Amino acid sequence: MVALFSARRFHGVIAFTAFALLSVAFYMEYEMGLEPCPLCMLQRIFFFLIGVASLISALYHTVRSRIICSWSVVVFAVLGAALAIRHLYLQNLPAEELPACLPGLSYMVEVFPWQEIMQAMIMGTGECGDVLWTFLGLSIPGWTLVAFIGMALVNAFIALRRA
Repeated sequence: MVALFSARRFHGVIAFTAFALLSVAFYMEYEMGLEPCPLCMLQRIFFFLIGVASLISALYHTVRSRIICSWSVVVFAVLGAALAIRHLYLQNLPAEELPACLPGLSYMVEVFPWQEIMQAMIMGTGECGDVLWTFLGLSIPGWTLVAFIGMALVNAFIALRRA
């Protein structure tokens, strides 16, 4: 019998939450017409990785897999939180201090080496400074930061738990 507050259930909830957040991101992109910036795309990748690691832990539950998956989620969540913090920093810069906007990602993939593409995506571009949507005073990267911090804390607790 699975306990009410088991690591397996928490990982199931975290996997569901990560995939639900991705669904919301795709809804905002395709239905609301909000174009994701490079930092948004990277944050989506980290939510996907968190969802996969949590799903693996929820389905294949051994103590070893729980610990490995929990620490993996902590690492992915910390990296995602760092991107969200960078994104919030860019959103709070004055317009004249924003980095230059870059060409579209599809063009960059065709023309630039992957190292330059990754550097540009991680550093963000001028379009990362646009606040396109807010809820309760927080923009999208603010809410992703909250989600990443919550997921990291829950998984650190799961990984450090003795039982």
